[in-house]
Order: sequence, then C-alpha cells, then structure tokens
Amino acid sequence: MTLLLDMGGVIREASVSSLLSNESVEGWLGCPWVQTVPDFVEDKVRRIVDDARGKGISAFRQLTQRFPSGREVPIEYTTVLLGGSAGMLAVGKSLLAVAELQSRFIAAQQTMERDYWKLREVETRYRLLFNHSSEAVLVLKVGTFAIEEANPAALQALGLNASGAAARRSVMSAIPEGEQQAFRAMLLRAQDQGKAPGILVHLGEAREQWLVRASSMKGETGPMLLLQLVPAQPKAAKAIPESLPSTDAAIGSLPDGFVLIDQDGVIRRANQAFVDLVEFGSVDSVVGERLERWIWRPGADIPALLSILRTHQVARLFPSALHSELGTETEVEISATATPLGHSLSCALLIRDVGRRLGRQRDPKEVRSLIESVAEPVGKMPLRQLVKSAVDGVERHYVKAALDLVGGNRTAAAELLGLSRQSLYVKLGRYGFDNEDQTAQKEEE
Repeated sequence: MTLLLDMGGVIREASVSSLLSNESVEGWLGCPWVQTVPDFVEDKVRRIVDDARGKGISAFRQLTQRFPSGREVPIEYTTVLLGGSAGMLAVGKSLLAVAELQSRFIAAQQTMERDYWKLREVETRYRLLFNHSSEAVLVLKVGTFAIEEANPAALQALGLNASGAAARRSVMSAIPEGEQQAFRAMLLRAQDQGKAPGILVHLGEAREQWLVRASSMKGETGPMLLLQLVPAQPKAAKAIPESLPSTDAAIGSLPDGFVLIDQDGVIRRANQAFVDLVEFGSVDSVVGERLERWIWRPGADIPALLSILRTHQVARLFPSALHSELGTETEVEISATATPLGHSLSCALLIRDVGRRLGRQRDPKEVRSLIESVAEPVGKMPLRQLVKSAVDGVERHYVKAALDLVGGNRTAAAELLGLSRQSLYVKLGRYGFDNEDQTAQKEEE
C-alpha cells in the first residue's frame, strides 16, 4: 500500500496491491491519515509523519489500517519525505501473512502442550500399574541383562531393597550359579524369537521357586526384555487379625468430617468430626438435616456437587465453604463418591478443613499494590496496552504465588498452574524471576 501525503499528513493519493484490490480507498482522499486508523494508533501515525518531516525518513512502525469498509489490516509503514512541495510518501507492507503464521504457531504450541499432557497422563497410569501390580515384573537391558526397572514385588522376590541398589545391576547376580546357564539361554531365546517358555528359578534368601517368563519389547534406549515372575506355589492368604477396629469405629475416629447423604442432600449418617465443624449439638441431631444448611458457596454448593456425582459418580477436591451454627466460615475441600441404589443415590462425602493449608488472607498492602499497578497507567496508554499490562501483572502475581506455594520447585509449580515446564520457563524469563534467582544466589555466596 502507498499513500501520497501533503506536509500536513492529508492523503492526496492512495493505491493498494492486488491482494487488497477489493477494498475501495477513494473515501480516504482529502482526509488526514490519522482519521483512517483506530484511536489507539493515532499517536504512531503522528510520530511517523513528524519523523519524516524532521529526518527525511521514518522508522518502520506496525499500524492497524482501517479501510472504509470497516476491515482492519495490520500493516508495517515507513514514510519518506519527497522534498519541496511534493509532500511525503508512506509505503506499507501487509502483515496478514505474519499474523496468520503467528496464529498457526500458537495453535501448534497449544496442540503440543495438549499432547504433552496426554503423554504425561499415559506415563502416570503406566507407573501406577507397574508399581502397584502384585505380579513381579522386571525390565532388563538386552546384552548386559542389567535391571532397568523393577517394581516392589520383583525387588522382594530377588531379595533386593527399594533404595536403588537394583539399578543397573545385572539380574544374573540374583540367580543361583547352578541355574544361571539355563536362565541365560532362556533370555537369549526371548531376545532372538520375541518370547521364551518359562523356567523355574530359585530366588531370594529363602530360595523359593519362581516361574520366570521372558518376552522382548521396545524401549526408549533400544530393545528390552520383560520378565514376569510368578510364585510356583501360591502363598496362603494371611488371616485378618480380629483386633482390627470395625468400620463404624474407623469412620467415627476420622479427623476429617464424614457424612452419608441421599440424592436430595439429606444427611443419613455423620461422624463427630463433622459435628465439630458445624458446631451443632450431637451426631444424632444432624441426621435428617440438609447438608446445604452448612455447606454452600455461589457455584460450589451441594446441588452442584450432587449434579457432578450423578454424572461421574465421583468428585475429588471439590472446593466450597462451611458455615457453622455459630457463624464461623471455613474453607473446605470435599471428596465424594456415589453408589446407585435402584433409582436413587447414596453419596459418601469426606469433608476436610483446608483453611490452615490455604494460609491467611494476603496482606492488604500487597493487594492494594497490585490494584494500583493496574490502575496507574490509565490515561497514559491505549486500552489494548492497558489490558495487556494488567494481564501480565496478574499472570506474574500467580506465577510468583505458585512458586512460593511449592517452595521454588519449578516442576511442581508448572503442574500447579497447568503449564508445561517449557512454558513456565518462558514466563519466568519474561517476568525476570531468573534474574532474581541469580541475584539471590550471589547474595548467599
């Protein structure tokens, strides 16, 4: 786009490229250039014109050009003084392609973050299944037969502790010498053919018999061997001691409040901890009352919780507020599960006082400082920059609060904020937290 301007910044001629040929610019002729742009970029246009008049040429500046049709296009302009009475020439380059690339980049980054969290979820599930499986499982490195991973059941079978002594240790050291040759042959066969028949091996200090099966698998660092260990003789089930407390006694002694409600939110059972929270008589006196009498908050009340339970049958860390009979308000978290009973529901709720964990209310000076930092630039910059400045201030505040909450652990802070570690590091650099950490280290030295 080219604009021929007089020395007062009034448009005398205008032309556009074929990419914008559907836009008519005849209405601009005779109008000041500043009237063809949004209000928040008028100062930029004035600076471009002043620079061209004073220096002969202006620096490149990005503007939002508004066409007579109402369409707004980002354009990068530079203005050149033509000399004499010829006026000035403003030459602009459309940034639509750049804006589109930026949008694609943001979309790709969001997709990568979603994929990252999906992988994290899959990895977490694998780790939970691996560590809590009652079956002993080992992962060996091909060639050296070094132990890459072993769950607690496998460590117990091999007679190793869980302090990391098994890491990178060859599994052959846990096999009796008389059985090592057959065991190695079985591993080599699994390595070549993908799987091998199981063999009996004596493991552990007691040299109990275990059936060991091997199969090959792919790992991040190369091919691996997966070993499954099954006791040759199942162990007898352990008798449950008669001295264990009953379920009623265990619920009654819970330090957190416990209530059992029906689908209408009416309390059918409660423990003493709940009665202490609501400060209301005895356990029998709360039975038959509606739970929403004490627990409510806009958008986080008992009907909202029951709606979640009807859909998902479980709710975790549901935040709300408990209002006692004596007027005390307490921040609580509720974990609940629902059990269908014919056409109705029975819901068990565990109510935990988290007021101490959340800490005291923030210092009013800190809150006032944050508000003043947002309000101070009003009248000094356009609305769009004000909004961006306010968003940056609030974002910095929450990043700092998350770091303080987890004691500076950046991995934990990223998980708390729902960000990837890479995104958190970018924000730390943007808001100067990296410089603060370096300054603090120098002061400690």
